Amino acid sequence: MADSMNDILHPRNEDPEFPHAPTGWSRDVAARQAADMGLDPGDDHWEEVRALQEYFARHATGEVHSRELQDALDEKFHARGGLKYLYKLFPGGPITQGCRMAGLETPAGSGDSGFGSVK
Repeated sequence: MADSMNDILHPRNEDPEFPHAPTGWSRDVAARQAADMGLDPGDDHWEEVRALQEYFARHATGEVHSRELQDALDEKFHARGGLKYLYKLFPGGPITQGCRMAGLETPAGSGDSGFGSVK
């Protein structure tokens, strides 16, 4: 069966658990990248990866701003402690490390790892 024009213009990821993942992304590659960063990804890590991929997919036509993304993550994970909680999962920065795992380009200004203490 031939691909539809929509499939050609917007290829789908092969992993149904990550419907907004960029083309060519795989959980196996992300897990290896996580290990390289000293992370052992669990369900909460993958939940943030999904959240990042969905956020980027919804903002595909415009520039992703670090502050807006930070606010969106803080709100999504608010019940667990927001960004403070995410910094426990991603000590090198939930946006920086999360985007790397998610196969996404990190927005400018996201590399600040000086977000207070989470110890």
